[in-house]
Amino acid sequence: MGRTSTARERLLDATGELMQHRGYSSLGVAEICAAAEVKKGSFYHFFASKQDLTLQAVNAYWEDQRRVWTAELNSPDPALVRLRRLLEGMAQAQRHRRESCGTVDGCLLGNLALELSTQEPDVRARLEGIFDEQTALICALLGEAADAGDIPRERADASVARAVIAHLEGLVMFAKLKNDPAVLDPLWPHTLLLVTAARS
Repeated sequence: MGRTSTARERLLDATGELMQHRGYSSLGVAEICAAAEVKKGSFYHFFASKQDLTLQAVNAYWEDQRRVWTAELNSPDPALVRLRRLLEGMAQAQRHRRESCGTVDGCLLGNLALELSTQEPDVRARLEGIFDEQTALICALLGEAADAGDIPRERADASVARAVIAHLEGLVMFAKLKNDPAVLDPLWPHTLLLVTAARS
């Protein structure tokens, strides 16, 4: 009974781990069940399909990430200090992954967004919603920075916030491609240019 009570969580954990490392298309339900040590017949008690499982795994991943984001972004420090700490924390997670597993696996959200750009519309829609939420969080933080006089007011908008996220995801992608987290070293200096440069 004890193992049954954790089957759903084990499936979600295994899915997040495998998909971050391997992607979506190459994985089957049987392999996920084996990694989670859950019988394949039990899988459909918790999830209607692989797509349903993927949606739930994406939600679980973002719930964990959102707690990190919220803790950093709601601290009493100046807005740019909070933004730097958040971004450098994301970069450090990739460094830890490289040290512990030997590979830079990237961001599950970004990996799936690239892989599923022409398929699985429900998963794509959820990913879009999460990136919109991230954009709103960064935009609010940039507004605080502008209120404090730390960045120009015109930089505190959704397009700049989206550029910050795109810069993070892009560098993570290149770090994954090269399997080298050092690619992320200029993340903050380049982000600072994005948020402080005057619009031409």
